Order: sequence, then C-alpha cells, then structure tokens
Amino acid sequence: MKLSTVRLSGDREITTAARQEGDALVLLPYSDVGALLAAGDNWPQLAAGDGERVPLDGASFTAVVPHPNKIVCLGLNYASHIEEMGRPTPAHPTLFAKYDGSLIGPHDDIHMPPVSDDLDWEAELGVVIGRRGRHIPRENALEHVAGYTVVNDVTVRDWQHRTREFLSGKTFEATTPLGPALVTPDELPPGASGLTISCRVDGHTMQKSNTADLLFDAADVIAYVSTIITLLPGDLICTGTPAGVGAGRDPQVFLRPGQELVTTVEGIGELRNTVVRDRL
Repeated sequence: MKLSTVRLSGDREITTAARQEGDALVLLPYSDVGALLAAGDNWPQLAAGDGERVPLDGASFTAVVPHPNKIVCLGLNYASHIEEMGRPTPAHPTLFAKYDGSLIGPHDDIHMPPVSDDLDWEAELGVVIGRRGRHIPRENALEHVAGYTVVNDVTVRDWQHRTREFLSGKTFEATTPLGPALVTPDELPPGASGLTISCRVDGHTMQKSNTADLLFDAADVIAYVSTIITLLPGDLICTGTPAGVGAGRDPQVFLRPGQELVTTVEGIGELRNTVVRDRL
C-alpha cells in the first residue's frame, strides 16, 4: 500500500494519515504516518481500515513522516559519488543526522538560506522503520521496514565544509523534501534494490543511478545503526546519494531561486520543489 500525510482544508498545521486507493485518498484516524506506525506492530491492519475518501488530485501533502524520533543519514554510499568527491571508500557507514525542522512536503518550496549561495541537490532513497529494534541481525533487518520513500538531502555546501562534521550544512530549516508516500515493501523488490533514482534541475538530468549500487544497503544500515541506538517506528534513514551533485562538477553548479528540483525513485514516487530565497 501507499501511505501519505496530507493537510486538511488547506491548513498547513492540521494533517492526517491517508492511504492511496486508485484516484482517492482514504483518511485514517492518525495525525500523520509516523503516528500510525507508532500505534503498534499491527499498524498494517490499522492502515487498511476504512475512512472518509477525498480525491487524490489536488491533495496537499506534507512530509510523509513529519516528526521522526531520528533522521539518520549516510554520506559516501554510492561508489560513483565517493569517486566524484575524491574520498576513500569507507569501511563502515558514514553517519550524520538531521532534525525534523529541515523536513518539507514533496511539493513545498525549498528555502535557500540567506547566508549561502552553495545550495546543492542529493537524490536519495528513504527507509522508514516500522518496528522497534535494537541489535537487529542483518538477516532480519528488512522485517523492521515499514516502507520506502523519496528524499532529497539538499545541502548547504559551504556550511557543510566549515568543519569536519557535516551537520551544519545538512539541517537548515525547510530544505529537505520527503514523500510523497511511504510504499510498503510488498510492492517493491527486497530492500528497494534495483530501482532507478534520478534528480533533475529545470528539466536537466543531474543524477541518474540505481539503488542496487548502494555500498551499504538498507539491511546493512539498519543492522549497523541498531547496534548504536534503538530504532523506533517512524524513524527515517536517508541512504545516500549517487554521482552528479553540483559540488562534484567542474565548474561547480548550485541551485538558484526559482529553479525546480525534481527527484524520482522508480516505483515510489516523485518530489517536485521550487527553490525560494529565505528571509532573515
């Protein structure tokens, strides 16, 4: 099934979880998909329940999990991106974090901060946790996945490179589109492997790769992260980006206000966002 978080009556603050059925959305009695996943291990049965139906066309979506307990991100997880950034291949997953204030909906504006002109794109596969776990063996890791979604880890490059730590360039407010849906694993290949992933800027393809090329796949990352900390329902893992980012080009290319960023993962969905200059 496909689950989304939608805004009600045009109010950006009032949301509900919904299940897509054909050209309709079935509204569910949870404030968002994260709240649905947190309702218990029987969330698939709860998500299959009946409810008010509204047209899919014209719906306003917010981030599919607006307030994850954790947003765990991977850097340097495609060989092509490692090469373009001139970095050695890591022996272990390169982890960093985001905060939920960075998340926006799949069609919301990306806010370019007034303190930088170095805004870059990073198309990514997102993994949403559906079942609590700690010290999860790799062979059981995919049992903890609620589904997969689309992320663009939009990055403020000059702030990212101010120090050795990535966080300051990765979690600027209202920069990270997420959605439009959580697609459950039964609709996709195991681990969402083998899917085409791409990013376009104003219609020009900047990134195109395949999720089979991940250095550390979904199961690897779940097992690794759960060794460090308990994974909870609704937690989001952003699995890293392939080659083609603006900072890896010669000369470098960055996003500008008014440009449209389109991020797609095959079988999951598409983000379509316009860059706007944020105000102080």
